[in-house]
Amino acid sequence: MTSSDCVSAIAAAFGDSDPSRAQALCSQFATQSRLQDAVIGLNTLYLVSCGALVFVMHAGFAMLCAGAIRSKNTMNILLQTVMDAAVSAIAFYLFGYGFAYGVGHHPNGFIGDALYGMSRWSSHNYDPTTGMGSETGLGWQSWFFQWAFAATATTIPAGAVAERLNFNAYLIYSAFISAFVYPVVVHWVWSSEGWLGYVRRQPYDRLFGSGMIDFAGSGVVHMTGGVAGLAGCVLLGPRMGRFDNTGRAVEMPGHSATLVVLGTVLLWFGWYGFNPGSQLLINSLLSAAVVGRAAVTTTLSGAAGCLTCLGVAFTRHRAWDLVACCNGALVGFVAITAGAHVLEPWAALVAGLTGALVFEAVCAVLLRLRVDDPLSAAPMHAFGGAWGVLLVGLLAKRDYICESYGKDCTIPGSGVVPHGLFYGGGGRLLASQVIGVVTIFAWVYGLLTLLFAVLKAVNLLRISSEEEQAGLDVSKHGGSAYYYDHGLGKPEKAPTTTNSETTNPSPSGTTQHAAFG
Repeated sequence: MTSSDCVSAIAAAFGDSDPSRAQALCSQFATQSRLQDAVIGLNTLYLVSCGALVFVMHAGFAMLCAGAIRSKNTMNILLQTVMDAAVSAIAFYLFGYGFAYGVGHHPNGFIGDALYGMSRWSSHNYDPTTGMGSETGLGWQSWFFQWAFAATATTIPAGAVAERLNFNAYLIYSAFISAFVYPVVVHWVWSSEGWLGYVRRQPYDRLFGSGMIDFAGSGVVHMTGGVAGLAGCVLLGPRMGRFDNTGRAVEMPGHSATLVVLGTVLLWFGWYGFNPGSQLLINSLLSAAVVGRAAVTTTLSGAAGCLTCLGVAFTRHRAWDLVACCNGALVGFVAITAGAHVLEPWAALVAGLTGALVFEAVCAVLLRLRVDDPLSAAPMHAFGGAWGVLLVGLLAKRDYICESYGKDCTIPGSGVVPHGLFYGGGGRLLASQVIGVVTIFAWVYGLLTLLFAVLKAVNLLRISSEEEQAGLDVSKHGGSAYYYDHGLGKPEKAPTTTNSETTNPSPSGTTQHAAFG
């Protein structure tokens, strides 16, 4: 495009009759260096904005978890969510990012070996003589974006171990998963050196000539968090009163449907940074197509999951279950996260529908095994995430893989670009997906079982029965999340009746029983 063409195009686009403003704008892109600066700025703005959206999911997790448990443990679960963000930031800075993406003097497919504490950051991210960093600059935004994902993986198990885990044990777990367990999985799948990834650099042999595709982390993020939660559930045992003497499950509903819905909507909102943002760059037509498609498939899968779980709950209870609807939407998002960029819109509906059915089936199995997961985090994230990874091996479209990964789709032959089995792509991609699921499950479950077993052996894993009965807010955090009498002129201590039942006098003089907790 010539300078005059640029001026004419901008003037026409903004309806500006004064060409001087268009000339001033076009002059900013008159040289290659200025254009490169604009590209770096655009990509940086995009990734930071998407990272902020991912971090908003922390608010969603906090509200969802708080609403889905009993009110006497609200402060505890909220504090855990905040601590996940703080602890994971320090752990990911010191060790996690280096283990995930560091490429030093001894690069290997298992673990990164550089960038601990972000040392030598500039030299590893920017060199204008070689073109390194021509789209991302110094890459500070990459650390921020990847930390937001690490914090998400770290906070997923909070719901699975809610209402009975020792807070000190939770801090140890949070540091361990964000500093080591999660970053190693990231290195396998997303690093250019990783042994499992579809994006592994050319000099290396890819797994089955393909490698595993996991766009935004159905396996890397959600399976890691969900399997960690499952390990915690098994070692902790169920909450007091969750199962009766015959082994039958006793309902323990959460205290606030309002918070559950608020958390679900915040997570839905944040997923538009989680999935579309995983394209990382936005400076080309192909990148824009991938980003837009990821937003569409994310929406459709979540919607399909929502309606499927709602229908299943209605057939079971003959009632429209709000919590089931919310759970279905979330498992739909989890299931599409691996393939949001390479699945057709109709396949996204399949992902949400089948993911919801997998979720319902696993919930039923865990209850029969007396595994108590208050938020169904393991069925949703571990098994929903695994199903999402496997679906890519079945339904990934060849043309979309070429767009997303820069492959040449003009070369004939199904083996050139491994893609979905149902599209005639052979079984190499599916085999890579299966190996990825099995490996991630074994790695995370093995390490977290070992950690929780050690904590249990030294009596640090679970709170006492007295503390669990009273609630963690009172026994561990010095108060309650709710002060119902505040500002109403009621006595600090409610009078006690002759039959030892605690009551609160209402302003009208009638007596009301305390309902929450």
